[in-house]
Amino acid sequence: MDTMDSVNISELMQRIGEDARAAQRVLATVPTEAKNTALLRAAESLRGRKADILSENAKDMAAGADKGLSAAMLDRLELNGERIEAMAVGLETIAALADPVGTILEEINRPNGLMIQRVRVPIGVIGVIYESRPNVTADAGSLCLKAGNAAILRGGSESFHSSNAIMQSLGEGLRSAGLPEAAIQLVPTTDRAAVGEMLIMTDYIDVIVPRGGKSLVERVTAESRVPLFKHLEGNCHSYVHADADPEMARAVVVNAKMRRTGVCGATETLLIDRAAAGSMLQLILSDLIEAGCEIRGDAEVQAMDARVKPATNEDWDTEYLDSIIAVKVVNGVDDAIAHINRHGSDHTDCIITENEAAAEAFASKVDSAIVLVNASTQFADGGEFGMGAEIGISTGKLHARGPVGVEQLTSFKYIVRGRGQTRP
Repeated sequence: MDTMDSVNISELMQRIGEDARAAQRVLATVPTEAKNTALLRAAESLRGRKADILSENAKDMAAGADKGLSAAMLDRLELNGERIEAMAVGLETIAALADPVGTILEEINRPNGLMIQRVRVPIGVIGVIYESRPNVTADAGSLCLKAGNAAILRGGSESFHSSNAIMQSLGEGLRSAGLPEAAIQLVPTTDRAAVGEMLIMTDYIDVIVPRGGKSLVERVTAESRVPLFKHLEGNCHSYVHADADPEMARAVVVNAKMRRTGVCGATETLLIDRAAAGSMLQLILSDLIEAGCEIRGDAEVQAMDARVKPATNEDWDTEYLDSIIAVKVVNGVDDAIAHINRHGSDHTDCIITENEAAAEAFASKVDSAIVLVNASTQFADGGEFGMGAEIGISTGKLHARGPVGVEQLTSFKYIVRGRGQTRP
């Protein structure tokens, strides 16, 4: 699988870092039109190379099946015509976004005549370490490019062939726009030592975005000397309040869990008020079970349906990424909030209710990057937020939080203009 027969990983990553830094100095000041041309040509290439991309993805799917990847993980890995088209549309959507670089965020006119501007600028070189989902190659590369950043992408071994095929289209876009090909680079090896090198490349990488399972994020957090936009696990909750509309609750919960079980915005725990359990819970459980979901519940939930398996303490802290959900009965909104703040991962949580006071309490007190009222947690996606795509959902609180799109991949600097002022 590895394209490098014999290579010094440290030297390889050094070259990639040097090339990325040189490319970023060019990207920082290129016209918006050039970046957009690269994105639009890459979208055309994705459509034109669909058969090749699907052929390469088939290799990854076969290898994944041989490895025993779960159905949910295989779903994350799989590409089809619809998903390739979605990638192409994502590139076009990003091209249509306003260019954030050079935006004046604030102007301050001082009494001494100094005029100070806070101006949006690229971060520099972004490293992205991700697993399984090959579409991240297109999403991350294009977002970094639009924001004037160079990107070093290290995809997972599971999606190695697919990611390389997608990278071919990104490269075509860059070449057609006359931009440096090193603006977006895919690490050409599955050797895990490449990840270790990225984590210490402080001279070349300005921030790293880890996007993957808990073990990947824990390793990156423990070892990285480069600042991180952490994309932690999505232990997401849907909470059915006593004043929820029953039909809305049924539809939202099933969608939040079962639309795609392998995405980070999938609901993993359902909380329901004791006051609503008698009238709503049996119907919701039946809907989930009929959709193919395994239920793990507390004693009250088990009493509702013999098909429910007993939940353990570990279930409340688990991101299944599979057709499994933990279900717990709670005593009102404060109990639900306490459970989420204790067991959640600060990713995405939802309340279903017609009670505005309860909705406001939930929205203000649940300390997650995304809080939804009467909408599925599966909307935790930069594309759904109008960003075109996302590089991840940041669960940290510094610089970027929630979907990381074009604007979140920029920083700012101050430009101060004077007329010869000296400081007394």
